[in-house]
Amino acid sequence: MRGQGRGAVPLGKSGRATEIVVPFVVVVLVMIGMCAVSMDIMSGARAFVGGESRWSKGQKLAVLHLERYLSSYAESDYRDYLDAIAIPLGDRRARDELDKPKPDDDIVRTEFERGGIADDDIPGMSRLYRHFSDMAPIHRAVLIWREGDRRIDELVAIGHEVRARYLRGDHDREWTENTLEHIRRIDARLTPLEEAFSEALGKASRQTANLLRWLIGLTGCLMVLVAAGRTRRLLADRAKVARALQASEDRFQLAVDGSSDGIWDWDRRNRRLYLSPRLQDMLDVHTPEPCAPELVFGRLHPQDRIVARRIVLAHVRHGSPLDVQFRIDGTHGDFRWFHARGTSLRDGRGTSTRMAGSVTEITEKRLADALLYAEKERAEVTLQSIGDAVITTNAAGLIAYLNPSAERLTGRNGADAVGRDVSDICRVVDEATLERLPDPFAQVLRECAPWSSVGKLLLERVDGTLMGVDITATPIRDRNGGIDGAVLIIRDVSSDREHAAMLSYQASHDGLTGLINRREFERRLALATRVAAESTQPLTVLYLDLDQFKVINDTCSHAAGDELLRQIAALFTKEVRQTDAVARLGGDEFVVLLENCGADDGMKIAENLRMSVGDLHFAFRDRAFSLSASIGLVSLVGDRLTREDILGAADAACHLAKEKGRNRVQAYHLGDDEVATRQSEMGWVSRIQAALTDDRFVLLAQEIIDLRGPGQGHHVELLLRMVEEDGALIPPRAFIPAAERYGLMPSIDRWVVDAAFGTLRHRLEHQPAQVPDICAINLSGMSLCEDGFSDFLRRQFIAHRVPPSSICFEITETAAISSLSRATVFINEMRALGCRFSLDDFGAGMSSFTYLKHLPVDFVKIDGSFVKDMIDDPTDLAMVQAINNIGHVTGKLTIAECVSCPELLLQVERMGIDFAQGFAISAPLMFTPRPSRRQCAIALDEPA
Repeated sequence: MRGQGRGAVPLGKSGRATEIVVPFVVVVLVMIGMCAVSMDIMSGARAFVGGESRWSKGQKLAVLHLERYLSSYAESDYRDYLDAIAIPLGDRRARDELDKPKPDDDIVRTEFERGGIADDDIPGMSRLYRHFSDMAPIHRAVLIWREGDRRIDELVAIGHEVRARYLRGDHDREWTENTLEHIRRIDARLTPLEEAFSEALGKASRQTANLLRWLIGLTGCLMVLVAAGRTRRLLADRAKVARALQASEDRFQLAVDGSSDGIWDWDRRNRRLYLSPRLQDMLDVHTPEPCAPELVFGRLHPQDRIVARRIVLAHVRHGSPLDVQFRIDGTHGDFRWFHARGTSLRDGRGTSTRMAGSVTEITEKRLADALLYAEKERAEVTLQSIGDAVITTNAAGLIAYLNPSAERLTGRNGADAVGRDVSDICRVVDEATLERLPDPFAQVLRECAPWSSVGKLLLERVDGTLMGVDITATPIRDRNGGIDGAVLIIRDVSSDREHAAMLSYQASHDGLTGLINRREFERRLALATRVAAESTQPLTVLYLDLDQFKVINDTCSHAAGDELLRQIAALFTKEVRQTDAVARLGGDEFVVLLENCGADDGMKIAENLRMSVGDLHFAFRDRAFSLSASIGLVSLVGDRLTREDILGAADAACHLAKEKGRNRVQAYHLGDDEVATRQSEMGWVSRIQAALTDDRFVLLAQEIIDLRGPGQGHHVELLLRMVEEDGALIPPRAFIPAAERYGLMPSIDRWVVDAAFGTLRHRLEHQPAQVPDICAINLSGMSLCEDGFSDFLRRQFIAHRVPPSSICFEITETAAISSLSRATVFINEMRALGCRFSLDDFGAGMSSFTYLKHLPVDFVKIDGSFVKDMIDDPTDLAMVQAINNIGHVTGKLTIAECVSCPELLLQVERMGIDFAQGFAISAPLMFTPRPSRRQCAIALDEPA
């Protein structure tokens, strides 16, 4: 027998086994040690090569971002440079720590990680550096590394200097170009060092690999010699064992061959149990000879051991069937399941003398059963918990299962529904026609293909209510591909459809008032204009704006304003026709679309709305307010205007109504100059804002000469121009009125100051000969009255380091007089810094002489309307003489504007005026750079 054969092997002689095994163990251990050391060296070298790659990448990125920072001075580029340079710096700090007699492993690990080294590679790199750095290739790599770090130090120093110069505002172009060249030289010197470092480490890896090959070869030869000596002895032992095994092998060979079961034979008289080799392997019980039954029972799971003993005793004593399943612990902490069966040989008294049987492993079957049960439970739980209704049928179309969601959705009990036709409990109708649809299950079973709902469907429940649903039906196939039934999935989409309807309403209506919003109104207006143009029906649009609405918001909070808007919306809806559309555009602006309504009828409706607003008594928290509205009216009959043109005209008419005193209706007619002017100004607003956003303004400089004598300094006035998208220059008279009317002048003035100071700073650093001694900048009256504008100017003087004495601010006479106290305070604040002031367009106001002595200005610019015609007009000549005399009496210097010809220049000089400005002296020249990629001619044929 095989089991007895194993028992004949002389393995009990431990001295013999030791003699055979020990030499092989020693040789293997030596090989393992050499392999471990060699692999550690190669692993460390590999990690250093990888680190060099990250070191090189970090260095290249640091050079790239530092070059970008020199060009852009963007904070993000400088942060990217610091992140990149941190990689080689971290590697250098780790190497410096490893050079110490007792390096700190935590510091080494932290710095290598900062250098991008993987955590698992750091110990091997540390051992390679500390214990093998004297090897020639590795020593050469370390020297290259140190040389590379010296170049990195140069790069770091350059980075610090670049940052320091940026913080000081030092942007010297020549220094920048030299620095860029220095950085590129450093990068060029680092590239061969990085390649040499990788080559040195590669050489170390190759030498280690060659050494390992030689050692493995020598060890293999030694093992061959040892094995040859041992083989002869083992062959002799094997021949002896083979003879002993042959006798036992023949006993069970026929029964065991071809069977995957294990065989057992229990002789109860001598209490010895034989286990076939297959069974020993199955039970992991290896014994050289028949063993005691307790050995097998001891391998069983404790819970199964008691059951197995009880079944065996019942079989022995009472002849009960011997059939038992049990578990044995597996090698990975799991269980292996077995099924044992057997029978007994009994003597004449019925006593069991010998038992035999087989054992089958059923682990896979038990696992399959468990998986099948778990899958069934999972499917049950899933169907119980999902929100969609699930109904399954058999091949005949009768219901086999309803999950709880299906019971709730249909209102049917699952027990009552099973076995019934699907159409009995699921009545589906079309939402549009409310007609009942055919049974989807019947269609699936008939066509053997999936079916899904198209369009909007409704499910009729037991109580007669309808619910929006989506339905999908899919056939269930058996193993042969035949139809075994179908599954129907019904999803409740009623809330989704309600939500979609609500979103659609919110997208087209104002959330505060419930009126339609701007987008919906513009859609209706576009449709109405097309219909009106095709049918020649009249169309009227009213643009309404509440007067003094801001007062209510400021005095009673926005809650009062919101309540007023709701009441106004209800009032407008009540006053207009049911076919008219009322919309809230935003804030306190409303618009009404009157289709098939002429100008006269539209005017009546507008007047009714205006009077209704006036009659509305609004009170909030014991405070009452009188209300009024300004209304713009546009009426069309066959005119093909776009909706933008219509709304723009109505808005302009509404603004004109406000300017004419509010609480009135202003009608727009084609050719109406007043409305057209307002509409044109409103169109300039978006163009000015776009120009500010795109930086499409430029400054021109026109020279002002000193007539008192040569050598008095260079004096210029800066003139503003807007640059169109096609490159054309727009004079200020085209857009300044709109900017003043709609409050954009402070933004324009801030742009002018920032651009002028930036150009002066650049010229002071690079072109000092082109820096004027006095640079005149025009300021609007709005900027004089704006809080914080003087603080803005102080910050600009500090940021650009422009001497205040070189700046002269020009303010118009009308702006100064309209807010004399604010203008005086502003002038005194700026004069305290060293700035000068000029009173522009003097003589155009009504009270010039009265206020002149109270304004602390340095220059008085005589209005050009008097200067340009004074040779031919005695009145203008007298005005110029009077202004010049009064200016000198009050201690101020005078400047004549619009000196356009040599004759005027000679006359101005004869009158004793101090300065002259105009085309007779010079045309305006470009002062600030034009917007990029904009090339156009400068219009010099117009006065500034």
